[in-house]
Amino acid sequence: MDLDILNTLKLTKVATSKIDTFDFENVKFGDKFTDHMLVCEYKNGSWGTLEIKPYAPITLDPSARVFHYGQAIFEGMKTYKEENDDIWMFRPDQNFERFNKSAIRLAMPAIDETRFIGGLKELIKVEKDWVRKGLGNSLYIRPFMIATESGVIASPSNEFLFCILLSPAKSYYAGKIKVQIADYYSRAANGGIGAAKAAGNYSAQFYPTKLAQEAGFNQVIWTDSNHTHLEEAGTMNVFFRINDTLFTAPTSDRILDGVTRKSLIELGESLGYDIKIEPVKVETILEAAKNGSLKEIFGAGTAAVVNQIEGFAYKDNYYQLPEMADEDSYALQLKNALTKLQNKLADDPFNWTVKI
Repeated sequence: MDLDILNTLKLTKVATSKIDTFDFENVKFGDKFTDHMLVCEYKNGSWGTLEIKPYAPITLDPSARVFHYGQAIFEGMKTYKEENDDIWMFRPDQNFERFNKSAIRLAMPAIDETRFIGGLKELIKVEKDWVRKGLGNSLYIRPFMIATESGVIASPSNEFLFCILLSPAKSYYAGKIKVQIADYYSRAANGGIGAAKAAGNYSAQFYPTKLAQEAGFNQVIWTDSNHTHLEEAGTMNVFFRINDTLFTAPTSDRILDGVTRKSLIELGESLGYDIKIEPVKVETILEAAKNGSLKEIFGAGTAAVVNQIEGFAYKDNYYQLPEMADEDSYALQLKNALTKLQNKLADDPFNWTVKI
């Protein structure tokens, strides 16, 4: 860490905190934010001074290139508070690395570790009272970068804004969900930006997801451009359990390298699961559903952690997954193990947790 960068951080606090009016028991994911945010501008080829200031609207020129050419990336992270009031982040190095990979793919400048992780730590210290104790509680962290240079010439911006927002959170989805396997729309293509956490990846999902929801489903399991292989589930990576083997697709140009995904793979292997990282064919899952060997499907991501899928539709057919006792579910076993580790209720043999 470059201490000179942190020593020059500018801090402006709110006159009155809104924390006493916040309902922590009825939290809608990503709907409300803490008192402060972190910002840093990129101009003239370098990053400027870090600033923590009151959460407020950002003013941009109408011709700012983020509005016209979509140069926008983000990350999703969480921090937790244990019973002795210590606060811990979960694998921030992975989000930092992925953020810069996304930046490079969208012709945006990489940001240094001091501003990203060091600045984040300073912001969380200011907002420490917003991190609530108890399993299921967390503080969601949303770093993002947008192109701010004015002008509608179709070329990369030379000016950018880096910002981090904090939002108290509970689970993203409540209960099991139903999904639809895509057989027309695609999320990403070879050589595209599917592996980047770019804003455009998510906006492109909205319409086909809306159609799926109108048909009675919560989300879409995305397939490749030929619709022969299964790749992601909505905003999550996806796992399939056939008998006692857990399958998930390898990362690629089209599939996000999820931090929760890679954590679950390592956790599962440490628990003795048989895990195969290989392309998953639609026909393989359909056949397994028909012959009864398909036991579970679940999504994995920072917001949801693990989300069970109760059934899926493909073309005109719906396949209900079998009922399973909680103690027999790989999804729930993995979710329990990961959330306990994140909340410091279990040992962390992987050294994934980082103290603030």
